[in-house]
Amino acid sequence: MPDSLLPMAIAAAYLALVNLVTYILFAFDKRRARVRGRRISESNLLLWSAVGGTPAAKLAQKRLRHKTVKQPFARQLNAIIWVQILIVVFIAFPQVRALLWQALTFVKGLF
Repeated sequence: MPDSLLPMAIAAAYLALVNLVTYILFAFDKRRARVRGRRISESNLLLWSAVGGTPAAKLAQKRLRHKTVKQPFARQLNAIIWVQILIVVFIAFPQVRALLWQALTFVKGLF
């Protein structure tokens, strides 16, 4: 593998692992909810989503019908997704970064 592809391979492996763990955690929590066992905390589920597991979290929500009714959790998960989208756009598109910097400079000049 060329050295230039190594970071992408590492990122892909990381995301695959994080998404696998996230889906398993959602499935385990759903099973525990059915049998009234000890649950996985919402903060842990959201943490795994925030570190890259949002695709698996949304897939688990839909396929397992888990954490769909509880609105604070659903809103927090959706907020995480939007923040991740903004981060990707900010990193992937330098012109967005430049535009944001210009806007901040303009606002700073007002004060």
